[in-house]
Amino acid sequence: MKSKNAVFLIILGAIALVVYNSIYIVDETEQVVITQFGRVVGKPIKSPGLKLKVPVIQVVNRFPKYLLEWDGDPGQIPTLDKTFIWVDPFARWRIVDPVAFFQTVTDEFTAKRSLDGIIDPAVRNLITSNPLIEAVRLTNRPLDTYEVGLKDVKKVYNFHVVTGRNKITEKILAQAQPKLTKFGIELVDVKLKRINYVEEVRKSVYGRMIAERKQIAEKFRSEGTGEALEIRGEKEKDLKRITSEAYRTAQEIKGKADAQVTLILAKAFGVDPEFYSFTKTLEVYNDAFDSKTQVVLSTDSQFLQYLKSYPAE
Repeated sequence: MKSKNAVFLIILGAIALVVYNSIYIVDETEQVVITQFGRVVGKPIKSPGLKLKVPVIQVVNRFPKYLLEWDGDPGQIPTLDKTFIWVDPFARWRIVDPVAFFQTVTDEFTAKRSLDGIIDPAVRNLITSNPLIEAVRLTNRPLDTYEVGLKDVKKVYNFHVVTGRNKITEKILAQAQPKLTKFGIELVDVKLKRINYVEEVRKSVYGRMIAERKQIAEKFRSEGTGEALEIRGEKEKDLKRITSEAYRTAQEIKGKADAQVTLILAKAFGVDPEFYSFTKTLEVYNDAFDSKTQVVLSTDSQFLQYLKSYPAE
């Protein structure tokens, strides 16, 4: 009885193993190629769900249906006008024929190596066939960058975009896609992630930018110096005007005061002219004589009239 149960369990386990190896699930993001002894059997399975295969001898090979990325290595490429630039491209691709993909490149790692050998030469070919401006700009739209003072710096832009970066990437795509069809790969898009000058050219560009900024700074300094001189000139003019007006006002006040003093004195001395003559003569005596003064005058001189009338002791 025990032996029968054991046999039954073994048979049941074998059946379960066969069933387990006969069933597989295809995810909605996957596509499957069935191989038997290394050869593809049937058509690729792209619809999701529960699927059946011959156990043990058939193998399920899964490939993604979603977009895959390819990131190229940045490289130094000369343009048509002999300007060396660093170009960093990237692309998006997908597997559209999993059978051809399996039979040629087998897996994603090998596929990316094939993409390197096809897209990189196409990028280099298109960059070297066009001037720098074609790889940098899309259209002839005027530059809309704005910086204070930069508009006054004389700039000459002699360029005319014929192809443009978008058309260059389209040509790269068109050049690379026919070579990828045999691998079951569709190249969805190719773009230039980054374009930059090489070190030598970059130094020259930075030097020109520095020279432009110095020109702007010098322009601002000269304008500031001119405005400062103008302000100082206005200040000096205002100062002289205020000083002259103040001096004129002071002189007018002093003149009026002197006139009033003279008028008061004239009125005061007009009351007694003899007294006025006496006081003025004494002032003259005070200014003319001191302890060292010697004067020789005639006795009938008018200058000594008040001294002659002074009684001697």
